[in-house]
Parts: sequence; structure tokens; C-alpha cells
Amino acid sequence: MEPTGNLESEQKYDAETSTPLPALLEVPGVERVSEPVTDHLEAVYFDTPALALASRRITLRRRTGGTDDGWHLKFPAGPDQRRELHAPLGQPETVPEELADHLHVYTRGEHVIPVARLSSQRTTYWLYGPGGEHLADFADDRVQAQALHPPGPGMACREWEFELVHGAPRLFTAAEATLTATGAGRSRHTSKLARALGDAWPPEHVPRNRGPRKKAPRKKGPATDVVTAYLGEQITELLTHDPGVRLGRPDAVHQMRSATRRSRSALATYRRLFRKTSVRRLRDELKWLASILGPPRDAEVMRERLRQHVRELPKGLGHGPIREPIEHELGTAYNAGYKRVLKTLETGRYYRLLEDLEDFRDYPPATARASRPARKTTTKLVNKDAQRLDRAHQTAADSGDGTSHDTALQQVRKDAKRLRHAAESVTAIHGKRARTLAKAAKRLEKVLGHHQDSVKARAFLSHLAAAPDLPGRTALAYRRIEGVEERLAQAAEAKYLKIRKKAYGIRLD
Repeated sequence: MEPTGNLESEQKYDAETSTPLPALLEVPGVERVSEPVTDHLEAVYFDTPALALASRRITLRRRTGGTDDGWHLKFPAGPDQRRELHAPLGQPETVPEELADHLHVYTRGEHVIPVARLSSQRTTYWLYGPGGEHLADFADDRVQAQALHPPGPGMACREWEFELVHGAPRLFTAAEATLTATGAGRSRHTSKLARALGDAWPPEHVPRNRGPRKKAPRKKGPATDVVTAYLGEQITELLTHDPGVRLGRPDAVHQMRSATRRSRSALATYRRLFRKTSVRRLRDELKWLASILGPPRDAEVMRERLRQHVRELPKGLGHGPIREPIEHELGTAYNAGYKRVLKTLETGRYYRLLEDLEDFRDYPPATARASRPARKTTTKLVNKDAQRLDRAHQTAADSGDGTSHDTALQQVRKDAKRLRHAAESVTAIHGKRARTLAKAAKRLEKVLGHHQDSVKARAFLSHLAAAPDLPGRTALAYRRIEGVEERLAQAAEAKYLKIRKKAYGIRLD
């Protein structure tokens, strides 16, 4: 079950016990302020013993009291913004599964435990605009906090939260003068949990390619930056789509596999810039993960492809007997593959791969060659991938017909995909030329993807048609669809030959 959620936009202020309340009606744009409502809130915050969530500025709590009691999971979403997911209260120390599915990619096999307990008296004022629109909420919190892990002394504080409801972000600026006129100031803490943990609050886990000292790849900067920036994008994709895979969201497996393949492509293209053993190990592990993600995705694609063919058959062939074996076999393959994916995402091997990828990004095992100027270095390496593709074209042209030809065309597709990813990784420093190369490689990859899908579909249909005791009419229908796929494969190859002529010889320089 998907948790409910919303985007939270708020700013926090530190106030003393004696600080007077701000004159909220003086905030520009505020026409009316509601009568105050006071609630007593009890919250327990959870994290791993090593505070893995806090290091990424993710907070997980179970709170009672107020209008939104339940489990709350919050992710950073930009300045003054957090993406918040909610789930019902459930059991006191059992994280609801729908929230846990969003956490595994960060906790990586570690259990979460209570790390802090907060008790707050919250007084809330609702702020309305001239048209009656609910602009924002102002909350005056008087907090008692106790760190549980690591244990620490209790502490008390007073904090204000100014949260937008339907108001625009400019309301933050408009309200600041009124709020600070009381003597309050913008909070030095990102959350109440940070305040409760004090010195135990961990430094923020900032990817090397997004750190304050890290610039975007530059033409004369080190070639390493190109690789770590691109790899960082793919790691973000993996972390983003992992929960979607666990929750069964459409296309999540496909997106996760694409990020896995892109990462592997980058390591293949730029392998000479890094220590061989490090690159080899990561490429092998990424290949392993892609092999797990592949079967359910392939079954999904083929099932939709054959469903369309069945819909287009003449009515007299009887769709039911034709469709049922397709649905059964591909549905079984998808379910078995997806079950294996879910099992894999809970393994130490998968979590180690994520950690190794992040370590490679943040502390790349670079050789001396990696420090050379990016433009010149990447030109040579990306063009090598283009040459590799040219050789694959020639092999396909010389391969004759039949299975060996299909295999050669599939290799062209793989090399085109690798070149596309390589070109995408250098658009920041090669501009239009890199985009042109990526576009050409993508066209090749796409048309040969259709060809490969047809090859697989024909093999599957041939398998179905060969089943014993199959009614003749059903076997005829499978052969008919197989013929359609044969024509589609021929059309795809003809299109490939035209695209190949236009794409042949394209280089970065």
C-alpha cells in the first residue's frame, strides 16, 4: 500500500521562553489570524544505531496528538522543503511496511531503533489572506526532548514553525521581519531531532560531486569529474527507484535497470582512468544486478507486445485459447522474476553494491591519467566507443543470415547503447557534438531494440506453437503472429541500415 504524502515548506525560528509572540497580522498579505489551538504532541524518532537516516537528513517518527497523528517520514526536497509521507499509528515500534519500503535503500539491512523522544505543547495560528485563502500556519512549540541513542541529558527549548499551506514562497520573506522583530532568529538546527541529539547529530552525507567545493565537470578540469558526476546521477536514480520497485510501481524496475546499465557503461568507457580491480568488481556486480532486474522487465514488455498482436487477430481465430497460454507463461515468468528482485533487494550483496558505488563516486580510485584535462581525455575514450560500434556494424554486415546475424545485430545494439551513455556523460563539456552523437546512438539502439524484441517474441511463439495436443487453429494463430513479427524484424533491420549510413563515422571531434 502506498503511503499518503505531501510537500512540506516551512522555516524554523529559535525563541526564548520569554520571547513575545509576533504580530502576525503585520505580516504583509495576511488579513486574518485564527484563534489559537493548543495540542500536546508526543513523538518518538527512529534511526539506525549509526544514525544512517540522520546523516542524509531523513527523519522518521511516530507521533500522537494533534490532527495528523501517525508515522511521518520526511526527505529533503530543496531549501525549506521536505517531502513527507504518512502512515497510520499501528504498533509503537514497528515501522509500517509502506514506509519501511522507502527506508531499506538507506538503512541497508540495519534495524531502526528509538533514538529520541520529544514532548511538545504546540499552539497553532492559521493565517488567511484577503480572499479567505489559508496562507500558512504559525506554530509555537515548547519542547521537552530526551536523546535515547546515544543517551543524553534532557533538554528544553522553544521553537517556531512557519509553514506554507497555500501561500507562495515569497511569504517567507514577507514574514521574516515580523518574526525576528520579537528577538527570535532563524533556527540553527535543521530539525527538532538535531537539537535533541546535540553533539551526536552526524555530519550530512553529501555526495562528492554535489559538495560545496565540487564544481560541474569543466573542459580543462580533471576527467575524473566527468565520471563521478555521471555516476552520481545514476546512483541517485537507483536510490530513487528502489522504493518504487519494492512497492510495485509501474516502470520502476525498468528505470532501476536503466540506471544500473548506465553505471556499468560509464565504468566500461572510462575504465582506464581508474584502478582495474575496483572497476572490474563494480562492473561485475552491476551486471549481476541487471541480470536480476531483466527477466521481469522482459516478460512485461513481451506480454504487452503479444497482447497487442492478439487483439489484432481476426475474430474467427478465438482470442481466449490463444491469449491464455501467453498470459500464463509470461505472467508466471514476471511473478517469479519480480519475486527474485524483491529478495535480491534485501541481500547484503545488493547493499554492499550501493555502498561501493557511493565510495567510488566520493573517493574515486583514480590513476594519474584521470587528472588530465577532461575534454581531451573524454574525446579519446568516447571516440573509442564510436570505433567499437563501427566494428560491430561491419561484423553484422558480414554475418550472413539466421541466428548469427541476429546475435551480431544485438551486439550492435549493445555497443550503440554504450556509446549513447558515453556521449550523454560529456554533454556538459562537448555540447552540441555530444548531443548529436548521443541522439544518433539512441536511434540505432531503439530500432535494434525493436528487432531484438521481435527475435525473442518469435522464439517464444515458436515454443507455444510446438506444444503437444495444441488445437490446429491455435497453432495457426501463433504462426500467424510469428509471421507478423518476422515482417516487423525485417522492417526494423531496413530502418537500421538507413540510420547506420547517416550515423557512420560521427565523432566528438
